[in-house]
Amino acid sequence: MTTSPAPRIPEAVHRRRWAILGVLMLSLLIVVLDNSILNVAIKTIATPAPTGLGATQSEIEWAINSYTLVFAGLLFTAGLIGDRLGRKKVLLGGLVVFGAGSALAAESGSPGQLIAYRAVMALGAAFVMPATLAVLMNVFERSEQPKAIGIWAGGVGLAIAIGPITGGALLDHFWWGSVFLINVPIVLVALALMVWLVPDSRDPKPGRLDPVGVVLSVLGLVLLVYGIIKGGELADFTDAKVLATIIAGVVVLVGFVVYEKRSDHPSLDVTYFRNKVFSAAMAAIALVFFALMGVTFFGVFYTQSVRGYSPLESGLLMLPLAAAQMIFAPRARLLVDRFGNRTTTTAGMLLIAATLAAFAGFEADTPIWLLEVVFFLMGTGMAHIMTPTSVVIMQALPREKAGSASALSNTFRQVGGALGIAVLGSVLATSYRNGIEGRLGALPPVLRDTAGESIEATLGVAEKLGPRGQALVTPAYDAFLHAMHVTALWGTAVALIGAVVVAVFLPGRTPAAEAGEREPELVGTGD
Repeated sequence: MTTSPAPRIPEAVHRRRWAILGVLMLSLLIVVLDNSILNVAIKTIATPAPTGLGATQSEIEWAINSYTLVFAGLLFTAGLIGDRLGRKKVLLGGLVVFGAGSALAAESGSPGQLIAYRAVMALGAAFVMPATLAVLMNVFERSEQPKAIGIWAGGVGLAIAIGPITGGALLDHFWWGSVFLINVPIVLVALALMVWLVPDSRDPKPGRLDPVGVVLSVLGLVLLVYGIIKGGELADFTDAKVLATIIAGVVVLVGFVVYEKRSDHPSLDVTYFRNKVFSAAMAAIALVFFALMGVTFFGVFYTQSVRGYSPLESGLLMLPLAAAQMIFAPRARLLVDRFGNRTTTTAGMLLIAATLAAFAGFEADTPIWLLEVVFFLMGTGMAHIMTPTSVVIMQALPREKAGSASALSNTFRQVGGALGIAVLGSVLATSYRNGIEGRLGALPPVLRDTAGESIEATLGVAEKLGPRGQALVTPAYDAFLHAMHVTALWGTAVALIGAVVVAVFLPGRTPAAEAGEREPELVGTGD
């Protein structure tokens, strides 16, 4: 006869644990919502004033990556500060900064201002994201954690659904800045509920802060991503400045790892990665977001620029992806119980690879229902990757280190996404420029350079030229579709690498799960 372990959660907290989870998901919602809203607004922001800011493709990439890089670079420290000062305090402070950054971003007068205010938003978000998972791990007993994490992951799917639809509806009726201003009322509601419901928790033995490590990680990532984006903008990765910046970024990141390994208070404890299962789960998260974020970037231009859908219609097209995540993320643990982490996650990665490969066959007249099927399957694959890997990561470390585990998980997701946008965005830009350059010879040199930056830039120049510019429209569509096909195949290759990693290193079915299947045979055999 086995006795269940004594509960470690106070009864008062245990009773309201699901309400607390709801508040945590609302906080998570605005952080994820922001990026999913921005994805729909990319084309509008790229449109010249007064409709948008006239941002170039590289400026759009930086508007996305200034958020993800600051977010990723500060997550280590944010997790430690939450462990030290209390997760509730950090959540409240992070939400206030995020709300202020959102209000400022809404009033941006130039692409440069938008990039800067997005970085402020990321500063706040960096303190929100890890704290939500850390609080979750401290209000649920271990037996309920997989279910709670599944629901938490489903919240990401909800944000993916709400974001594009909300963004599209706002852009149909208001100016582009409304996609950021919408965050402010959500922040105010989340703050009130959090003060009322969420308990505080902290690590009894928190680590020391590591400012040198934070500076090295952010500097290294910024240099690396800047070099990659610049190479795509110039369509020349052999340019001396591009190579020097990329190499400098790699050198600084190597220095960061060496420093963290020798430090007695590292923000990134590299000893965690001696555990092959932990490392494989981290790699899976990074690789899937590398592929997905890069593809999402060109997906907006495909649906709006090539297919002619409005921002709201484009947002509605994303519903199947979000619906699949909401349906399957909370249930993915059932497949893990039956088939194990390795089989479930490998199947998810292979499904992601197949959906990315499907984009390589999409044309301007592909039936839209095929895109919807692909989005649904993409969301299904993502749900069966995120839930199992999140559980593996969060349970690999002690409960009191929940903030650090959450920070690591989200850091790898953000870095993977940032590099995906940078690398696959640069592949898209390079392929597009190479495909359109031959049709721009009749343009003046200044316009020729501008028109080659992106499909939006080409169509903008064509519109200014009037009837003379109509000859550029069809070549722009053709060049973009070719560039999209090339980029999708790159994303497919990355997802296949992820499938190999998880197939080799993630565990199969656990002995406990196998014993659980045999347990019914023992019922009634004796007392």
